[in-house]
Amino acid sequence: MSLDSFTPQEIENAMAASLDVYRKGQPMSQSIQQKPLWAKLSKNKKTFPGSRGEIKKNVKGTYTTGFAGYTGDDDVVYKNPANIKQASAPWYELHAGVSCTYTELKSNGISVNNSKGDSTSRHSDAAVSIISDILKDKMEDMDEGTTRSINDMCWKDGSQDSKAFPGVTSIIVDDPTTGTSMGLARSLVDERGNYYWRNRALVASNKITPSASNQTLTLTLKKELRQLRRFGGSPNLWLAGSSALAALEVEAYAKGYLTQTGFKEDDQSIVVPNVMIPGLGRCIYDPTLDDIGRGAFMYMIDTKHLYLEVMQNEEFKMHAPERPPEKYVLYKGITWTGCLFADMMNCHGVYEVNYSA
Repeated sequence: MSLDSFTPQEIENAMAASLDVYRKGQPMSQSIQQKPLWAKLSKNKKTFPGSRGEIKKNVKGTYTTGFAGYTGDDDVVYKNPANIKQASAPWYELHAGVSCTYTELKSNGISVNNSKGDSTSRHSDAAVSIISDILKDKMEDMDEGTTRSINDMCWKDGSQDSKAFPGVTSIIVDDPTTGTSMGLARSLVDERGNYYWRNRALVASNKITPSASNQTLTLTLKKELRQLRRFGGSPNLWLAGSSALAALEVEAYAKGYLTQTGFKEDDQSIVVPNVMIPGLGRCIYDPTLDDIGRGAFMYMIDTKHLYLEVMQNEEFKMHAPERPPEKYVLYKGITWTGCLFADMMNCHGVYEVNYSA
C-alpha cells in the first residue's frame, strides 16, 4: 500500500501535537523513576521578569534595636538599624531538542513533499498511524529526557556543567561552616551569636548510627526537626535514599507499627507503614539519591524557602527551527530559563545514616 506524501508543514504540526498525546500505545519504558523532589519543586515554583539580570531577595538575621533601662534624666540611645543582606543567584538557560530526518521517514514508508507546505492531499489512516508512532516516540524521549535531566540538576551541585543551575546539594551542604550560599557567607551571625545562614547537617564523622533498641535515628531526627523550626522554618518535604530509609524502617518495625486505631505489635504479617513525623509528613524514597551516590542520606526541606525561580514565559518553551537548506532534517526544541533559589537556610537539613541496606 503506497502512502501519500507529507509536507514539511504537516510534519511540524504533527511533532507539535505529539507531545501532548505520546503516552497512548508507546514503547514501555524500563527506566523511568519517581521524581519526588522535582514533583514538589515544579508545583511550588515562582516566576520573575525577563528584565532582571539576577534573582535577588532581601534577607535579615540580625536586629539592632532593643530595650535598655533608664531612670530620671539618664541619657538614652537611639540606634539606626542597617542589617538587610541581599541573597542573589544568576539564572541559567537550558535547551533540549530532537530531530527527525527525511531518511527515517522514508524507512517507514513516508515521503515528504518538500514544497512550501501547500499540499492539500488527504493521507490514509495507515500513513497517519505510522508517522504518529515515529513522532510520539521522539516526543516521549524529549518529555522524559528533559524531566529526568532537570530533576538531576535539582539534586546536583552544578559542578557537572558550568552552564547548568546548581541544585540542592550546593545549597543544603554537608559542611555549612564554610563558603557561601546565594552569594552570602555562611558565617553570618545574629546578635545572639546564632549562625542564621547555615543549613543543619549531621554527616561524615557526625553521621547517625541507627539502633532498633535505642531509636537513635528516630530521636535524633525529631530533635533536628525542632531546630529546623526554631527560627520560623517549617520543613514539609522529607526525602531519603534507599539505605537511609531502610535504617528508619528498621527502627520503626522494632516497636511495632502505627495503624489508624493506634500503635500495636506486629501480628506476623508483612507491614509497610508510612514512616512519618507529625507536622513534617511521610519519609519519601527518592531514587535519584541512589543514582548520585547518596543512598545513605536524608534531606528535610522547607519548600517555601527553597524553590525554583522560572523566567516568565520561558518555562518549557517550544521551538520549531526552520530546516536548514543543506540538511533534510526536521527539528523540535524546548528551552527553560531559571534557577533553584533559597531565601532561608536554617530551615533545611541533611543527614547521613551509618547503615547498609
